[in-house]
Amino acid sequence: MAWRSTDAVHWFMSGLTSRIVAQSGLPHDRFHLGKIILQSLKDFPDAVMQIDGGTGESEANASIVERTVKCATGFRNVGLIPGDVMVLMAPNHIDLAVPFYAGLYTGVIVAAVDRSLGAKELQDTFSVSRPKIIFCQSEKAPEIQVALNEIDLNALIVTFDKGDYLCSLSDFIAKYADDTSIEEFQPTDFDPAETTGFLISTSGTTGLPKAAEVTHKNFVISIPMFWIRFNTFPTPTRVALVGAPLQWLTALFHYIASPIFKYIRLQTSITLTPEHAYYLINTYKPTFTILSPTLMATLIKKEARDQCDFTCFELIMLGGSAVPTALIDDIKNITPNTEIRNVFGMSELAGIAFNTDSPPPGSCGKPLACFQYRISNVDTQKEIVEPNTPGELWLKGPGIFKGYYDNKKATEEAFEDGWFKTGDMFYRDENWNYFFLERIKLLLKYKSYQISPVEVENVIRQHPGVLDVAVTGIPDAESGDLPVACVVTRDGHDVSVEEIKNLVRDSLSDSKQLRGGVIFLNSIPMTASTKVHRRQLKELVLKLERL
Repeated sequence: MAWRSTDAVHWFMSGLTSRIVAQSGLPHDRFHLGKIILQSLKDFPDAVMQIDGGTGESEANASIVERTVKCATGFRNVGLIPGDVMVLMAPNHIDLAVPFYAGLYTGVIVAAVDRSLGAKELQDTFSVSRPKIIFCQSEKAPEIQVALNEIDLNALIVTFDKGDYLCSLSDFIAKYADDTSIEEFQPTDFDPAETTGFLISTSGTTGLPKAAEVTHKNFVISIPMFWIRFNTFPTPTRVALVGAPLQWLTALFHYIASPIFKYIRLQTSITLTPEHAYYLINTYKPTFTILSPTLMATLIKKEARDQCDFTCFELIMLGGSAVPTALIDDIKNITPNTEIRNVFGMSELAGIAFNTDSPPPGSCGKPLACFQYRISNVDTQKEIVEPNTPGELWLKGPGIFKGYYDNKKATEEAFEDGWFKTGDMFYRDENWNYFFLERIKLLLKYKSYQISPVEVENVIRQHPGVLDVAVTGIPDAESGDLPVACVVTRDGHDVSVEEIKNLVRDSLSDSKQLRGGVIFLNSIPMTASTKVHRRQLKELVLKLERL
């Protein structure tokens, strides 16, 4: 059945969750992600839910229901209860969804962790989450065990693949699952407004681990907000390309949304290089993706345009860092019929913060109905009511996360009178379109001045020979931070240091000049989620010759 209206997504979600409440008699089940996903999978048993583009494997809903129900009974029989933490450390292969959905059925908290972390980083991470069970690849198991031993934590390690003396996923199911049928199985009852569904890492490259504690209800409120522009349900898009590992919000979004909204999740168990991305796009013709501006700029390099047909995309969302309008123009030149949206989202919001329906260039959009909005003076914390005046974005509403897991101090610092302080600089225009400026923590301080790296980057991107740029700072004992521009040039263009410096000199005030110099790179370093790797960038500029 298809709904068509300006509020189609809410009609669809209301119909789905009302059926679940009618069966259970529990009104709060309209926010129980486990029950919503299980019902959605049962509704369309023959539909393909996921494809691993790295291996060519695919899986239909009926198969994933059978495997996740088995895994969920295993969780119960091994003694896991709501509130226990499960760590997932694996690439986006077919089996990753099995414990993921089983955790949502049973109230076990899903904590996806970067599988590239070393033993010391794992110690810090596990010290925060205190997992009871960890799913990983066999090659990572010894390092995980060392980290657990160092903090005297006992957790069951289960590997997705077979390994010597290790418990694999198939072993776990064979040993702990019972004969409960799919028809007999019932997800665990709990209050989804209070029950944590996910721990999402929020500081992997900037400091010690910190995890946003996001409830089932948070996600059920936020997920439909992605689809308010669409009018055809239950399937608003056909195939979505997952461009990030599971520990990042964009991947979590697809793992939750794909069974509910009946689209195929195209993921890959191998590294998403540009060449592999081109293969996935050309082979499977995805219609939707959410990517970082840095990765998108890499994919549309001039020499790649003959290798990949981007016109299959109906919608590309760009987020994770500032989105240059020039990048949007470049994409539209390649695939003019694709809708490109500049989205602002946060783990703490379990999704996006703005309605992205046709905003003006450079804007993230207008307010969503599920949030209250405020822009506050960074120094005085007083509300700024005038348009076109920068300040910190504060939000309030039922989609806001519970706090930082087992970190009372960080939680208290993040809230003020019930408002969540995002740490991001914004301004709004007279029509309530919001514009992202910069992460407050990324601002450079030169003498008594604050410098926005994004502002300098936007100026440098105006050069026709610049493909991508990231600005950081080097420490100076007298002045504070000296701005350095790391530039990636377009193929076939010769760009000089003086051209870059002169462009900044002609456009910005004296305090924002590139006193730290210019460095030319082949590519901007990226995190696993394809955001700019700010820590690695700072390390690079200290080592490389600056011109």
